[in-house]
Amino acid sequence: MHADNWANKAKQEGYRTRAVYKLDEIIQKTKVLKKKQNILDLGSAPGGWSQYVKKKSPSSEIFAIDILDMEPLDGVHFFLKSIEQINEIDQIHSIKGSFGLVISDIAPNITGINAVDIENIYELNCLTLDTAVEYLDKSNGSFIMKTFQNSMLKNLRKKMELSFKIVQTFKPAASKKQSGEIYLYGAYK
Repeated sequence: MHADNWANKAKQEGYRTRAVYKLDEIIQKTKVLKKKQNILDLGSAPGGWSQYVKKKSPSSEIFAIDILDMEPLDGVHFFLKSIEQINEIDQIHSIKGSFGLVISDIAPNITGINAVDIENIYELNCLTLDTAVEYLDKSNGSFIMKTFQNSMLKNLRKKMELSFKIVQTFKPAASKKQSGEIYLYGAYK
């Protein structure tokens, strides 16, 4: 299997994953990355998104959480925990409500059974959304989340619209054309 252009570019630029270019495109369009802010990366392994935001916003405090281990990154606080355990992490819980940006490239393991996969994706997306809303700064926080085009996407967007003033959908150029993945962006202002 050969690496695509995005994977080659990631390797040349020292990034852990090609997914950084998906995040980069969304951040370039939304201008949500500030010079200094608290950033929460949900489902962070292998660490590409945390690596990207630390490089682009070096004075930001980045907190990453995943059930999969992640190689250490300078300036990134990583916690090997599930999203359900986030309130048990004192360093994150103590600054609840102060995050300027919550990002999530998380996806469940796919079973191949369409109805099961759609439900698992929706449940994980709802958990991620609820966590973001709980931890974001309500005056100017933003949220970027991976999801998939399926029969529950409209419901997920409606749920986001109940929390955020702005909700947008992105299909970044770095996302493989055959992939059903898309990204939702929510912002309070």
